[in-house]
Amino acid sequence: MKPASGLPAAAGAEKVVEATIVTTRHTAVTLEPRAILADFNAAEGQLTVWHSTQVPYMMQWILARHFNISEPQVRIIVPDVGGSFGLKIHAYGDDLATVAASILLGRPVKFVADRLESFVSDFHARGHRVKARMALAKNGDILGVEVDDLYGIGPYSGYPRGSANEGIHVSNLVAAGYKRGRYRARTRAAFQNKAMYGQYRAVGHPVACMAGEILMDAGAEALGIDPAEFRRRSYVPDDAYPYRPGPGLVFERLSQHAALAGLLAMMDYPRLRAEQADLRKRSVYRGIGLASFVENSNPSAATYGQGGASIAAQDACTIKLTATGGITVASSTVEIGQGACAVVAQIAATRVGVPIERVKVVTGDTETTPYGGGNWGSRGAGIAGEAVFQAGQALKQNILTFVARLTGTEASFLDIRAGHVVEAASGAAVMTLEQAARTAYFRTDQVPSDFQPEFTVTRSYAQKTYTGAYTNGIQASYLEVDADTGFVKLLKHWVVDDCGTSINPLLDDVQIRGAVVQGIGAALFEECIYGPEGQLVNGSLIDYLVPMAGEMPDIEVGHTSSPTRTSELGAKGAGEAGTAGASAAVLNAVNDALKPCNARVFEIPVTPERILRALGKIG
Repeated sequence: MKPASGLPAAAGAEKVVEATIVTTRHTAVTLEPRAILADFNAAEGQLTVWHSTQVPYMMQWILARHFNISEPQVRIIVPDVGGSFGLKIHAYGDDLATVAASILLGRPVKFVADRLESFVSDFHARGHRVKARMALAKNGDILGVEVDDLYGIGPYSGYPRGSANEGIHVSNLVAAGYKRGRYRARTRAAFQNKAMYGQYRAVGHPVACMAGEILMDAGAEALGIDPAEFRRRSYVPDDAYPYRPGPGLVFERLSQHAALAGLLAMMDYPRLRAEQADLRKRSVYRGIGLASFVENSNPSAATYGQGGASIAAQDACTIKLTATGGITVASSTVEIGQGACAVVAQIAATRVGVPIERVKVVTGDTETTPYGGGNWGSRGAGIAGEAVFQAGQALKQNILTFVARLTGTEASFLDIRAGHVVEAASGAAVMTLEQAARTAYFRTDQVPSDFQPEFTVTRSYAQKTYTGAYTNGIQASYLEVDADTGFVKLLKHWVVDDCGTSINPLLDDVQIRGAVVQGIGAALFEECIYGPEGQLVNGSLIDYLVPMAGEMPDIEVGHTSSPTRTSELGAKGAGEAGTAGASAAVLNAVNDALKPCNARVFEIPVTPERILRALGKIG
């Protein structure tokens, strides 16, 4: 391809590759739609709201501010939420109208969006057109990358988080995990007569990943290098971290080389390439698509700190020892189906030293939990989990110090195991946690007069070192395209993910699989279609396609681990990583399958119509 004017370092380039990638709008389609029940007690000036939200303390601030109610008089209760994917981190007009009606009527008022209402009132996301170019040296080095991103946000953005973050991530992260040379990007937003724009799982990352990974495949083809090998050569070296890919961005530590090696072994890459070549001789078009990704997690206050909205980057945890030797854990995180309560219980049980069945977890209530940011941005284990870790550690130390005073020994000689205080060296029992608690609570006459046991502790944590603790991974898709019908058959999907310290590997795997399914849905099925009058024409599950179990391939998941050093726990995020890379892997696989036909598709979803048009079989 001819060099593009203005591309960084294009003047000395051996090759310049370019593509325009289009991602159509789609929406979250959560199992549970948006729901809110507001009850205003005029006599007490108390507003109690049961809400399907990810962010109870943010909603408390918003409702107190907009209805001129003292913040302590606003209580937000969040039962287990039936899915969110970013949909429920915004405040909707329906929410405020429900609260206003309750205040005016003096009665409880409930609003639940049905599915038709959800399609036209829930936020939409993605909807980008990205023009991307890459300059390559003769030896295969990337000399420079240029990105021009345009996306439509509807008439306004979701409140209070806005729409800028999606464009920011796109402009920052195209080919960010590679030695991308000189880099220039811009992002622009256009107002449209469509649904409002908000933040959807892995905000902007799938768009950035598609643009970068399409360029990587194009670069490999232009240089005559295998796509996997071109990625390996282009990765940031393992000894270059912390690495700064651009202004304000720092990658603390990634494991891209290990992830690629693990993926190629899992999928038996040479065998698949040989199988693909053999099938092409019989006009069977199979494709292999690779997609490396980096993904922001554990965000710092820099994410929203300049906006003025009450969006907390910190989380907190209160742990107390009960009189019977169990522990109650109140965490500011929220359970939205990702297993947050299980992770909180595991961390607390392990850190204090009690059986997990003796742990009670409380979340989702501004009246009974400490202040925190809730659940967004792949921060549950990394931020809230670290607060639990620190609180558990402090409670354990307090218990050991107390028992040491009672028994005339040193706290360092003791440990807590399976609900018992024991001698650390021998494991011999000293007393049960119930005995320690009952002494502290009920027999204060046996407690030294100069000592006050503290068996309720609160700890907060915010990641302050970087803008985020970036995760990484790589995905591969293996599929077959029917050149006569344009249909795509998914055969297998592989993921190697690095979420730092894994608290619950099973939960990590199912989170990744679910996120991959959402990414596949974007790649092949999901699209909000508007007519010329600005009306959504496929606003129901009859017309809006979502991925179904029967259409999904087996998804095999592997792991590498580079724990973040910004916390003692070392956990990074896992919830959004699968979505970040899946669409790019599928799109690259489709184009790899179509390569013998000299056809390419750069718009998702990759529908049969778009494939047949690329093949020249329809106009």
